[in-house]
Amino acid sequence: MENKESIKKIYIDKIKKIIRHNELYYSKDKPLITDQEYDNLKKSILDLEKKYKYLSHKNSPSKNIGFKPSKNFKKQKHKVPMLSLSNIFNKEDLENFEKKIKNYLDFNQIQKFEYSVEPKIDGISASLTYVNGNLELGVSRGDGYEGELITENLKTINDIPKKINLKGFPKNIEIRGEVYINKSDFENLKEKFANPRNAASGSLRQKESIETKKIPLKFIAYTFGLFEDNYFNKQSEFLNSLEKWGFKISKYNKVISNIDELIKNHEAFEKKRYELEYDVDGLVYKLNNLKLQSRLGFVGNAPRWAAAHKFSAASSFSKILNIEIQVGRTGALTPVAKVKPVNIGGVLVSNATLHNEDEIKKKDIRIGDIVKIERAGDVIPHVVSVDFNKRSSNSKKYKFPNKCPSCGSYVEKEFNKYTKKYDVVKRCSSEGYTCEKIAIEKIKHFVSKDALNIDGLGKKVVEKFWEKKLIRFPQDIFKLDYNKIENLEGWGSQSTSNLNYSINKSKDISLNKFIYSLGIRHIGQENAKLIAKHLQTKENFFKIDKKYDFQKFINIDGIGEIQISSLRNFFLLKENIKVVRELSNYLNIENETVNNSGKLKNFSFLITGKLENMSRAEVKAIIEKNAGKILSSVNKKLDYLIVGEKPTTKKVNQAKELGIKIINNSELIKLLN
Repeated sequence: MENKESIKKIYIDKIKKIIRHNELYYSKDKPLITDQEYDNLKKSILDLEKKYKYLSHKNSPSKNIGFKPSKNFKKQKHKVPMLSLSNIFNKEDLENFEKKIKNYLDFNQIQKFEYSVEPKIDGISASLTYVNGNLELGVSRGDGYEGELITENLKTINDIPKKINLKGFPKNIEIRGEVYINKSDFENLKEKFANPRNAASGSLRQKESIETKKIPLKFIAYTFGLFEDNYFNKQSEFLNSLEKWGFKISKYNKVISNIDELIKNHEAFEKKRYELEYDVDGLVYKLNNLKLQSRLGFVGNAPRWAAAHKFSAASSFSKILNIEIQVGRTGALTPVAKVKPVNIGGVLVSNATLHNEDEIKKKDIRIGDIVKIERAGDVIPHVVSVDFNKRSSNSKKYKFPNKCPSCGSYVEKEFNKYTKKYDVVKRCSSEGYTCEKIAIEKIKHFVSKDALNIDGLGKKVVEKFWEKKLIRFPQDIFKLDYNKIENLEGWGSQSTSNLNYSINKSKDISLNKFIYSLGIRHIGQENAKLIAKHLQTKENFFKIDKKYDFQKFINIDGIGEIQISSLRNFFLLKENIKVVRELSNYLNIENETVNNSGKLKNFSFLITGKLENMSRAEVKAIIEKNAGKILSSVNKKLDYLIVGEKPTTKKVNQAKELGIKIINNSELIKLLN
């Protein structure tokens, strides 16, 4: 039976989250999550309310829009609320939207509707009240019922008529539209704002209108609020009149009568959205018949007669301006597409990875191509496909370089003698720190959060210090000339002092973090821990050189031939050995403590599947705390296989064949009493 109190708690936590994100988005212009993440949060609240009728809150998105107006401006109530739109994401949603309309109107399901289709511009909604042709009030949307009085700021926008003397213009009308900034104009503002929408919002809400005037804001009109003696029959007729009255409307407005045609139009428009001068995040569908709009009215805080068909927040189309090759810490050459900036899920994307040479060949990606770019969560944006219909007739196939663009060394694909295949990635053949790009990336890794964690020494600072010849090797960080740094642009005595403090603080480091910080290929955090536990002391690590018997590491569960080969190659280079030796003079490296007493001593464990109520990391920590061992594969040395939801079938079958005990995490806790 479902726990009512726990469901309420989940619901209230989500409400608190959306209140916070509404404030950041609408009031402070500093969103912390993408549009897609916000839409998902909103949908999860509405789904909970639908499933559990006892859930309700005054700040629910089913009752509220936006956020309360800023205290910096006078408040102004809307005579007709500026409500939000329900969202549509696919054909099924669209069919349900239309079905609800027909059910409400008691129409036959074969009834056809005309829809006014308009781009959903990603800007700031505003309303303009005209009395006898004069612009008297300009108000932001605010919370939908009350906005900020920003008349003088809106008057600075050239697209907004200040006085309309045309015959037939309504005596009292409130015209609504979107304030936005063109992508090209945003280029000059991108240092101050996260994306064009933030730039529009921040500029529109300046205290002094003279400051707003400096920003190239635009305005597109799309609907009305209060409209005395409305004489129009259709939304499309009203839009055409807006243009006659001197307002800008979207040239992409259409009237469409069929769901399949709406879907086709949506797909086609999403492909060409990159061509627009401004950001759009979907298409708005409104019943074109204004009388039917009036009959349908509103439900909650959204009209029954309109919806926003959102574009995929994780993808968009753009043009490849150039292809650049980046060289990573391990020498890997990664091709990156420099694309015409495009807004994907609230983030302005100008770079997209092309992964490797094979991927470019497989998809036949070329400079000048129109491509689909995907971005999901924090994953690096990548090119999914090419729109070959828009390819130029004189385009040429991209040739991947045979030499490293950083140091000029030959690039090669490594042959893996275990898989009997060549690696898909081309790598610079230069080793150690002789290649500039590899050296810079190695130093970035050395100071990163999971390594030395030096606060104030981020990627950009490392690049700056390299440019000024302040660093060339990791050990140079502990020999920095702070007098020179203090005189650099953007630095001062306080920031220099803070950096000095952070560097000194980083000198105390565990053996496993030190091993990880060296950036040895195939030696990640877990492998570094395994090696540190095996060696136990820093003295044992410093004994390693090219004559060392690296096969000793084969006894470590989780370390294989690939890792051993990588360690051997690292210590074959005198330069690497020199770096390790010099770092030992500056760092206080703590020996690895091994727990030899605990209830799980002499027992080994392997985890497969998603565990109930506990993360894998937590279970591993419990095992290690109690002197147990974690293995990376099923073998005769394994004592227990801990199985969760959706385990790897192969591992379970292997465990059964070898007679290994299979338990869940609850049974593990019982082992510990």
